[in-house]
Amino acid sequence: MKSIWQIDTILPEYNALKGDISTDVLVIGGGIAGLLTAYLLKQNGIDCIVAEKRRICSGTTGRTTAKITAQHGLCYNKLLKRFGLEATRKYLLANTNALDRYAELCKDIECGFEYKDNYVYSVDDAELLYKEMEAFNNLGYGAKLCDSLALPFDTAGAVMFQNQAQFHPLKFLSSIVRSLTIYEDTFVREIYNGTAITDRGKISAKAIVVTTHFPFINKHGSYFLKLYQHRSYVMALKNACDVGGMYVDECDTGMSFRNYKDFLLLGGGGHRTGKKGGGWAELQDFADRYYPGSVEVCRWAAQDCMSLDEIPYIGQYSEKTAQLFTATGFNKWGMTGAMVSAVILSDLIADRDNDYADVFNPSRSILTPQLLINSFESAANLLSFGRKRCPHLGCALHWNSAEHSWDCACHGSRLSEDGTVLDNPANGK
Repeated sequence: MKSIWQIDTILPEYNALKGDISTDVLVIGGGIAGLLTAYLLKQNGIDCIVAEKRRICSGTTGRTTAKITAQHGLCYNKLLKRFGLEATRKYLLANTNALDRYAELCKDIECGFEYKDNYVYSVDDAELLYKEMEAFNNLGYGAKLCDSLALPFDTAGAVMFQNQAQFHPLKFLSSIVRSLTIYEDTFVREIYNGTAITDRGKISAKAIVVTTHFPFINKHGSYFLKLYQHRSYVMALKNACDVGGMYVDECDTGMSFRNYKDFLLLGGGGHRTGKKGGGWAELQDFADRYYPGSVEVCRWAAQDCMSLDEIPYIGQYSEKTAQLFTATGFNKWGMTGAMVSAVILSDLIADRDNDYADVFNPSRSILTPQLLINSFESAANLLSFGRKRCPHLGCALHWNSAEHSWDCACHGSRLSEDGTVLDNPANGK
């Protein structure tokens, strides 16, 4: 199922790699994080190649709701408690700077970029909102508490960031890629001594960046412990209201809203991949109840990598891999996460200081409550009976009747009925 972005945008096509080549930097993965990283490297005069196993932007990038905001749910109170004032302020600044970068780039790109206020609302817990506002007071950031919202149901209010943004991600990227060297249908099966091995050639590079959504190299970085995946669902509705901004529920299973042209993009029904959730049925019920005159134009689903502590992993793949880098775990906020990644990674590769790199370091401590949950899910699914097993690490697969796929609750791999890999970390084409 195509997203509304994929329906009205035709991206450039690129040839597959044939033969052996070399470059300064190889970026593996042609989503927005990889493409922006390659773009900034090129801007810095560094030779760079992007290798994508299918088509660029064919994964999560093509299925985003494309909100560009530094407000990532009600995260800042939790970040203050866990990491302290300095690190939390760096996280906020890194993401607000990412928004500014988009604004600058989009001045010359017709991609529907427009400033919108962003709201994180709670249906019934005003106390959470008050605690988040207290965090912003400590950070010196001017968030606002709102009581009245343009939503069709009652809430306890919302915390609002002014002048955030939304855009059309594929129209933006169709301009960004013009200056890049890209190989599509080029599946990197392994990396050995600075060389990426594909089916039709090898790519030698001084540095390699893995932006494949979920990092595919298991022997470094322990990403199979540090990440899990979450699915969410979107409907584009015609004849629904204009909500005048961007909205998301502080609860993972709540609804999100934004408009694009004459359409309302209604998101929700989310769940851990491999588990049961509301899916499109929940969205349909919501639309029938609150927007009874609306008409569905299209629907799609997205998958997001979730970190252990609500901060992405951006930087050196592991402490033992000096010239191997990654960016992952954007926790559903991939637009700002991708730009933060591109800035940090291009600085690290160019051997420049970056004020925010230490906050996102992938080798930081993994001792969090979420680690116990991930470990339990992995153990439970490894020991579960079932004929269908995930080719990643052997966990049991569960049938997803809504999307007709076999899904893994351990790490989020998804396979079609015939066994084709739909979402990694299972490393199949």
